[in-house]
Amino acid sequence: MTDPYDPAREGAQMSFDGRMSYGDYLRLPTLLDAQHPLSDAHDELLFIIQHQTSELWMRLALHELMAARAALQGARPRPAFKMLARVARIFEQLNSAWDVLRTMTPSDYTTFREALGQSSGFQSHQYRQIEFLLGNRNPAMLRPHEHRPDILALLTAELEQPSLYDVALRVLDVSVPLPKEVLNRDVRQPYAAQESVIAAWTEVYRAPETHWELYELAEKLVDLEDYFRRWRFNHVTTVERVIGFKRGTGGTGGVSYLKRMLEVELFPELWHLRTDL
Repeated sequence: MTDPYDPAREGAQMSFDGRMSYGDYLRLPTLLDAQHPLSDAHDELLFIIQHQTSELWMRLALHELMAARAALQGARPRPAFKMLARVARIFEQLNSAWDVLRTMTPSDYTTFREALGQSSGFQSHQYRQIEFLLGNRNPAMLRPHEHRPDILALLTAELEQPSLYDVALRVLDVSVPLPKEVLNRDVRQPYAAQESVIAAWTEVYRAPETHWELYELAEKLVDLEDYFRRWRFNHVTTVERVIGFKRGTGGTGGVSYLKRMLEVELFPELWHLRTDL
């Protein structure tokens, strides 16, 4: 009979008295103690973990998006492309999370829905920051965060900065000049599609070999919005599957509100130009 396998014989560290372990580095005791269901319902733990992990992925998305914006502002497009590609894959990961949540039936959800009170994903400040950063800017959406001055200040500060798309347009302007009213617009307000911007991006798409970095930037933005749209669509489908057309816990119209969000275009000209290209 052979001896049981001992990883220590191959150099694996087995003693961590006074040394940093995997759990120490990741602060797993804190992380795994952050789930506190408010009911005895079996599925509430799934609901909590799905939303907590989504917030962690959104934290990483913000880290990458802010770095990509800074890279574009610093005339370093190549690192920005890598970061934007990563964000698209983060939203692919977020999309997969809906598949797990959809295993919860309407009957399962009703066993703990009342315990949620008025709390809702609608109130996620990280999601709001992502939307603001990507260009979907609506100052009215600051109101759900007025009870937290620190978060309100964070979101207000984001509205004062150019969005990722505003920065992309300034990069575009270096090679394909844009009108001043596009470049000097009030960045706190929602962006509206401009014919002049459609024409500029169309010039890039008609001669990609001449404007390769702009062409790649455009496609990275389209790829990102593609995955973001899928995430929104899967959100709508999941909510309709679980609660039908009930109002959301946060007071929104639920499915009707989420369907309205499907109509939002983050980088509109990059989609519009395709019809006539």
